[in-house]
Amino acid sequence: MASAIGASTPNVSQPKQTLTWFCPIFPAYLPSNTPWRLECDTIRASCLDPAFLPTCRGRRMRPIVQISLDLTNIDEALETAELAMRAGVDWLEAGTPLILAEGLHGVRELRAAFPQTPIVADLKTMDGGYLEAEMMANAGATHVVVMARAHEETIRCVVKAGADFGCQVMGDNMVSEDMVAGAKRLEDLGCDYVIHHIGYDERRGIAARGDRMPSPLDQLREVVQAVEVPVQAVGGLSIEQAIECPKYGAPLVVLGAPLTIDADAFRTADGDLESSLRMICEAVHAQEVA
Repeated sequence: MASAIGASTPNVSQPKQTLTWFCPIFPAYLPSNTPWRLECDTIRASCLDPAFLPTCRGRRMRPIVQISLDLTNIDEALETAELAMRAGVDWLEAGTPLILAEGLHGVRELRAAFPQTPIVADLKTMDGGYLEAEMMANAGATHVVVMARAHEETIRCVVKAGADFGCQVMGDNMVSEDMVAGAKRLEDLGCDYVIHHIGYDERRGIAARGDRMPSPLDQLREVVQAVEVPVQAVGGLSIEQAIECPKYGAPLVVLGAPLTIDADAFRTADGDLESSLRMICEAVHAQEVA
């Protein structure tokens, strides 16, 4: 779970054992130097302090804020990430445009600049799951993304690579025929988180035809109720809607286009972004997850 940023990962083929270290994956809501226990046969972490219990399967996470760096050059991504961290953002995402533009180099640069920050690599994996997850984990990603529409063997491969190389797996239900069933499928195949996602082209194309733009909030409660892993809602949310996500039971609040990234130019949005992010972070962190 932690090898991407320096700690050792247990060999899952060995008999069950208990390891203790300082968890780097969830610093957003753990006190400094809180020890964790990892059960090797399940690859599920549980805090040794029962007052917190922020397990992957328990959905008792405190709300956290993730910024999606959907940018096309690493210099701007690093600058935006630095601003976001000052504002109180908890996780960084190497967005799909950044990975396409910069590849593993972009993830390595983010890891070098932010050695203790969780980094999501939004690969949107559809095939070659083990290799893609392995490469991103070795570059410094703590989380990788696989699509619900991928073959179940691909999803299993990503989950296996996550266990082998110390990263967690986020399953994305975008364009699933049944979004709730897609989320449940991802959990059943071993994903640690579900991303409930209405896609960029889908939203914009439907709106351009004059129809109501779909929102991840439309079925967010149903998705949260269907799974035990933490849920993140993605896709065209306003600031107010993003802040409301924990009230739906979704503790992972992601900020991207159009809130922080220009949705047309894929560059950092204009205006006082740091102040806006600080306000959002304060509002999100003050909540309890429903």
